[in-house]
Amino acid sequence: MLWRMKAIQVQRAGGPEVLELTDLPKPSPGPEQVLIRVEAVGLNFADILSVAGEYLVRTRYPMVPGMEFAGVIESVGPGVEAYRPGQRVAALGGSGAFAEYAVVSSRAVLPVPPSMSAAEAAAFPVSYYTAYFALQTQAQAKPGEWVLIQAAAGALGTASIQIAKALGLRVVALASREEKLELCRSLGADITLLSTQNNLVEAVKEATGGRGVDILMEVVGGAGFAQSLKMLAYRGRLLVIGSASREMAQMYPVSLMKGNQSVIGVWLTPFLSDPAAMQAASQFLFPLVASGQVRPVVGERFKLEEAAKAFSFILDRQNTGKVILEP
Repeated sequence: MLWRMKAIQVQRAGGPEVLELTDLPKPSPGPEQVLIRVEAVGLNFADILSVAGEYLVRTRYPMVPGMEFAGVIESVGPGVEAYRPGQRVAALGGSGAFAEYAVVSSRAVLPVPPSMSAAEAAAFPVSYYTAYFALQTQAQAKPGEWVLIQAAAGALGTASIQIAKALGLRVVALASREEKLELCRSLGADITLLSTQNNLVEAVKEATGGRGVDILMEVVGGAGFAQSLKMLAYRGRLLVIGSASREMAQMYPVSLMKGNQSVIGVWLTPFLSDPAAMQAASQFLFPLVASGQVRPVVGERFKLEEAAKAFSFILDRQNTGKVILEP
């Protein structure tokens, strides 16, 4: 008997309108693979870009979106010894999570503490590993430095505030509404500013004693990129982590010379195939999670069949924390 499952499938590039609820064959794990019954899916802006055909890697259609999820292991393929059926785990599969079941490589599976809910586990991998690699690996952050976090009430933003505080950094958080700034303050942000205010560069300089920030996590891009560069201190590092505006940014590289400043790219995917980097990140993150010092912020929840509504929710900048899909 061929078992079926509900899934969201995409046949062509587009926006929320191309997300179709369908029935697909339930997958089976092959060698070194794990079959997971999906309990919660973390929705990332990268999923939206992937569906639109605008992500860093080429999207091949038809496809089932969803790079990050949590659930219970149903079965394991030959060669898998580290995991067992019945165990709740998180996973970074790249795609395929918008479904009732998903198969991933055992190397993409992450153990989670019993205290963490399925939604929290699904909200953890992408945002927290990205925040760690951005601040610790790429920016080489030092205690006492100032970091500015854009879209600080979102999934990556809330993770970045917590990781920054664990690293001993001082945080300037930007968000579009006062209630979002309140969330940032509750997570430990030292300075909170509305991203819509007119004198933002001056406000950031004033908050940092006239210096500017040592590190800036840039996720918006477009016309605001030049403004971000003006917020950097001497030897400041601007981390390019996304482009939510989906607009081209312009930069004059020579302008970096006067302040000995750097622009550094950050992309999680290559780190996933670097065992040493992943081990270092996990050794830093897991104790923080186990102790409760770091806890994913779960935002709005949608049913799997409401995936299009969830996409629109993020595109309209309504979200705080991680938006979750639940099959």
